[in-house]
Amino acid sequence: MLVMTAMTKPSLMLLAFFSLLVVPPCLAADPDMLQDICVADPGSGVKLNGFACKPAANVTEADFFFKGLATPGATNNTMGSLVTGANVEKIPGLNTLGVSLSRIDYAPGGLNPPHTHPRATEIVFVLDGTLDVGFITTANKLIAKTITKGEVFVFPRGLVHFQKNNGAVPAAVIAGFNSQLPGTQSIAATLFAATPSVPDNVLSKAFQIGTKEVEEIKSRLAPKK
Repeated sequence: MLVMTAMTKPSLMLLAFFSLLVVPPCLAADPDMLQDICVADPGSGVKLNGFACKPAANVTEADFFFKGLATPGATNNTMGSLVTGANVEKIPGLNTLGVSLSRIDYAPGGLNPPHTHPRATEIVFVLDGTLDVGFITTANKLIAKTITKGEVFVFPRGLVHFQKNNGAVPAAVIAGFNSQLPGTQSIAATLFAATPSVPDNVLSKAFQIGTKEVEEIKSRLAPKK
């Protein structure tokens, strides 16, 4: 019986793993592909859920290549972080494939502020440094951990999450998404820098602050011209 149990556990784990890969189309983050490739053709003028396919005769290796994640991004900005995306807008060959990457660089003290990805779960792999990361569930519970080089952390789809470099040296991660274009909504910018702007009385009541404070936050977050 002990031998059978030892053999059964790995089998069950493999079965569970492969069952996760067979996701019903109704639960998939992106629509399933219907052909080998469908290289995005943004200039086609065709509007649909995704991008129209470039004619096969015009597809080249360049449609599947991007070198933008090879070097650190400039982090000399207000937040001390920079996200470099490798999604369908940068790699047209990702169209209909349901995956994308980003590189995120953090200066010492840098923050990737609270935000969500409405169309994807995110998994990060730490290239360098140490980060304090976390997400908040719909029950308002904070799930947080300190992660370091070589470690991985997952942010479930649609939940508010963040990463903060509290170290004295730069940090960087590679982030993977199960969407060709996961989308990003930064909480502060979404609420205080929307166009047209969210009414002051909505924000003042929601955050229990005065109109003066709302206007001050809006002025700080307003896009630089």
